[in-house]
Amino acid sequence: MTDAEAKLWNRLRNAQLVGTKFRRQVPIGSFIADFCCRNPKLVVEVDGSQHMERATQDAYRTRVLAEHGYTVVRFWDNEVLQDIDGVLEAIVGEVTRRTLAPSPSPLPR
Repeated sequence: MTDAEAKLWNRLRNAQLVGTKFRRQVPIGSFIADFCCRNPKLVVEVDGSQHMERATQDAYRTRVLAEHGYTVVRFWDNEVLQDIDGVLEAIVGEVTRRTLAPSPSPLPR
């Protein structure tokens, strides 16, 4: 793990964040998510500077994860290192939004 990933994991592990269980390095399709919450289906990615040159690959990765039903949120390493509280607030907002979103109604028989 990078320093930023370790710092974020320290705050996500053991369901510390609004009681939400996150796992790290979770395989989803052909990718491995940095952090994943199965319910709600949320992936948190921490990107280093190398991702500035990988925008196309990251967009593809996000699309594939979305096809598996996941919402992907991305943060830069420096965001995590310099503003962990802001990052956590954004993650809580996404968890809350996904938890409160109405689930689709089943189709009539």
